[in-house]
This record gives sequence, structure tokens and C-alpha cells, in this order.
Amino acid sequence: MTPEHGKEKGVPDFLLDAEERQRLWRSLTEAIEKYATHIREMPASADPTPEAARALVERFDFQRPMAPDEVVRLAAEALSTTQVHTPHPRYFGLFNPTPTTVGIAADALVAAFNPQLAVWKHNPFGAEVERRLIREFGARFGYVPEQTDGVMASGGSEANHTALLAALTHAFPKLGSDGLRALSAQPVFYVSAESHHSFHKAARLCGLGSGAVREIQVNASLQMEPEALESAVREDRRSGSAPFLVVGTAGTTNAGAIDPLREIAAIAERENLWFHADAAWGGAAALVPEMRPLLAGIERADSITLDAHKWLSVPMGAGIVLTRHPEILRRTFHISAAYVPPRAAGVQTADAYESSMQWSRRFIGLKIFLSLAVAGWEGYAETIRRMTKVGGQLRRDLEAADWEVVNSTPLPICCFRDRTLPPDTAMEGDYLESVVREVIASGKAWISTTRLRKHIPVLRACITSYRTNGDDLRILVSVLNEARTKLRAGTGWAGRVKSATPEA
Repeated sequence: MTPEHGKEKGVPDFLLDAEERQRLWRSLTEAIEKYATHIREMPASADPTPEAARALVERFDFQRPMAPDEVVRLAAEALSTTQVHTPHPRYFGLFNPTPTTVGIAADALVAAFNPQLAVWKHNPFGAEVERRLIREFGARFGYVPEQTDGVMASGGSEANHTALLAALTHAFPKLGSDGLRALSAQPVFYVSAESHHSFHKAARLCGLGSGAVREIQVNASLQMEPEALESAVREDRRSGSAPFLVVGTAGTTNAGAIDPLREIAAIAERENLWFHADAAWGGAAALVPEMRPLLAGIERADSITLDAHKWLSVPMGAGIVLTRHPEILRRTFHISAAYVPPRAAGVQTADAYESSMQWSRRFIGLKIFLSLAVAGWEGYAETIRRMTKVGGQLRRDLEAADWEVVNSTPLPICCFRDRTLPPDTAMEGDYLESVVREVIASGKAWISTTRLRKHIPVLRACITSYRTNGDDLRILVSVLNEARTKLRAGTGWAGRVKSATPEA
């Protein structure tokens, strides 16, 4: 037997022989198919103890090699019995989707072919797939395709960080060579008080510090107030700081609020600020003609974040950052290295490592590309349209059951409280946490709590799965009602919760 087959003494056979590979693929596809077929019958989440989870890990013995098909079977079993099942149709959580089946297949192909996308020359197909996706998504947002640039990222956090660095480079051209200490004034930027905290993290990571982030107050609908933004910019200029960026959010994580993008764009233009639109989740509305007006003004953004692993239902991670400034990413990230293969002759497209934070990286775009190829733009539009309708039905079902929906958004996310609980009850946060624990413990659904305006406790449920239907909503509302009844009867909450039923 040749060394290629790993049969030399002490050398593992990483390739495996044909028969072993077939057994492995069967074990893998059976596990995936079983999960997809039976997930609706499973609890929405598990709650193992650390000891139980560690015991599953310890089943894998590194001192004694195991059969490949067996390790896959054990891993699938462990995942099935320990995780929050984000692909579950009754997971009403944090934008983690049920992935498209084609997207799963695409990720398997990428793992097998292991393409290197740092340079065009190493994978022309992959580079051109992602180039086309950047331009196609740019067009959906109103950019001119031929003038649209962008890169694939691990997720929205990396995409937002990329946009922040591009905005800094645009405002301070010598930043890359001279660094932040060479600047004559402290750079500052503006986000909604309901924005994603990836911007706070990015401010730290790029050396600005969290003090450079200005949180702008929001209105009754949790949208950034343009007047407050203008006032903050003027005050910072008077105090000697250097405003350079404003971020508008299209679909906040907490409540799905869409900032007034058109008004923010106008302020950014007047004040010479880079305008970034964080549309990581809500940006998918651009694919639905009747929902596109919700994003009016986004075409004026200098850069846009979109996460395909949210509302576009591809496996994680799949972030995208777009810009209508074709040279800014190269100016921000370009570097030369002798060990990088020379650019392919006659190729005008920049190598990916020259335009992104990452160097070697996974072929992120294939799962988006193949999912689009199978569903088409209209297929995606219809799916998003249907999920939005399911979100509207959830609002109506909650209200009918005496749960008060407190957020206002056209996107499928509900923030709600128990209408039978008097307003401003001191223990409301604890009560809602108790409701969540009861719901999750039932295994029938998964929801969470959050706080609006940083201090108002609410329950939160978002439509994240294209498989969620009316039956799933009825189960969720039923288990919420059961939790309320149980807590009302318990000594811990007796007297704090008013009767929600005439006979109670």
C-alpha cells in the first residue's frame, strides 16, 4: 500500500479508503436528513448541565482512534440533545435561521474543495461568484452595479468593523501610515441608542476607544432622532472633536426599528460624514418590491452591511459589506507581500486580501449563490413576504390573548409584555424572566427577554424560520398563557398579576 493511503505504521489515513468514505457520507447525510425531517418533533432547546455536556465530550477518546462514521453519529447525537435548536420552527430568537438545504450542500462542497479566496488566481470561479453577488445586492439597494464594491465577511460584526475602518480612512487619509496618534482631533461617530453593539466593540478594536461612540436618542418608535443627531454633531465640532461617521440601522436587534435613513443621509451630506447603513437583518426587505420603500434613503449610504445568514436563511457565517466607493476598501486594507502570488495577467479585479480584514478565508459566497440560483429573486421575495405576514399574525394572536405588543415595526419581530401586569411594576423584569424560563422549560418554543431604551423589560419573539406557520404561533401563545397562569397561581407572584380571565 502506498503512503498516500496512510497505511504506514503510525500514520493515520486522513483520506480513508473508498468504502470508509461511503460509510462516512451515509452517516453524515442520514444525520442531516433526520434532523431536517424530525426537528419539529424535538424540543426547541435543551438545558443540559455542564457535567452532562462534558460527559458527551469525553466520549471521544483521543488515545484510541474511533471509526469515522461513529464519530459523526456521536457528534450529531450530542448536538441534537444539547443545543438551542435555532433551525426549529418555534425558535423565535436572535435572527438565527433555518438554513436552506442548498446552502448546507454548498458549505459541504466548500469544505471538500477547500478553496483559497485570498487571491483571484487561486480560485477564479469563487472570486467571480462573490464579485457578482456584491454587484447584484448593490443593485437591490439602489447602487450602480458597476460602481459597487464590497467583500464577504464572517458576519455583521466584521462587516460593520470594515465599514468603520473605511470611514476612518476616508476622513483621515494618512491614518494607515501615521496611526491615530497623529490626528489633531479625537474622531467620534454616531449610532442610535438602539444600535448593535458591534460598533462599540469595533471602536475598541481599531483604537478609537468606546468613548468615541456617541449614542443618539430615539423617538417613541425607537428610531434615531435626526434633530438630536444634528445637535450632537454641532456640539462635538464646538468641543474640538472630529465627527466622521453616522450609522443608521435598518432593523434593530431589539425591536426591528428602522432609522429615518433619508433624513440621516441628508445630515451626513451636509456635515461631510460617512453614512453607513447597518441593514444586517432588515436589509433583506430590499428584495421585496412592496417593502423596498421601508429602506428609502439607503441608496445614499456610503456603505451597507447585510447578513445573508439572517433573513436570507443561509448557514452561518455569511456577512456582506457593500460600498459605492470602488477604491475605498483597497485604500483601507491594501498591503504588499512577497509570498503572495502575482496577480493574474489581464485581471482587473483586486485580490480579496487587498480589500478585506481577512487574508486566507473560506468561500463564503457559494451558499448564497447556490441558494439564489435555486430560489431566484422572486422565490426569496415570496419567502420574506410570507415570514412578514406570519409576524403580523403573531402580533394579532398575542394581542388577542392579552399580551401587549409594545414595539412598532413592519418587520416580523414582537416585543411584548403581560397586559394583566400593572404598568411600571417594580418586579416586572423578574416576572418576564420567569415567563421565559417556563416557556423554554416546556420545550415547545424558545423566546427571550430584552430591554428597550436600556431599562424597559419586554419579552421578544422574532420570526426567524421559513418553516414557522400558524400552528407554531398557536403553540407559542398557548405556552405563554400557561406560563402566566402558573405564575399567577404561584405564591411568588400572587397578587402581583391581575386576572386575565373573568372566572379567575
